[in-house]
Amino acid sequence: MTGTLAVVLLTQAALASNSPDVPPDAALRTSSGDPVQLSKWRGKPVILFYEDRDSTSLNAGLKEDLFARGRERNLLSSAWVVAVANLKAFDFFPARQIALSYVRDEEKKVGVPILVDLDGAMGASPWSLPMKTSNVLLLDARGAVVYRHSGRMKPEEQVAFFSALSQLVGVDLTTPAAPGASP
Repeated sequence: MTGTLAVVLLTQAALASNSPDVPPDAALRTSSGDPVQLSKWRGKPVILFYEDRDSTSLNAGLKEDLFARGRERNLLSSAWVVAVANLKAFDFFPARQIALSYVRDEEKKVGVPILVDLDGAMGASPWSLPMKTSNVLLLDARGAVVYRHSGRMKPEEQVAFFSALSQLVGVDLTTPAAPGASP
């Protein structure tokens, strides 16, 4: 009986971990190479950018507008901004160290931690993000995906992004920042 109960409990735990109610996680690395779980940033909404080196400028306007709106409304600490660099193509010696050094330099410039994906974790299930473009995701405080876009965002897609973000932080972010509010 005890053995049967243990099997039932283990089976239920395994099913629960694959359930859509359990937010996805990813094993990534810091720019120093230390392992880190994406779930570290749970507790408040997460704005996640996942990009390869050729795609970082695709949504540069969105990033600037996001910062300007957040700063104007005093919301910069209301959500985590997490950048993840797709470095799978550079996961070999000596390219890995050169790429990590570049990421560390970029971190200093933008003031946002940049995690690295050396093994393609974000391109695999359950994320299944395209690996060669800009991906923008919004995660709620639990880590569940509430918005997802791949590629360059059109104006109407940016409206949908800011509407979803407004719901997460409880402040209307749908109107652009006043002129001069950007960095």
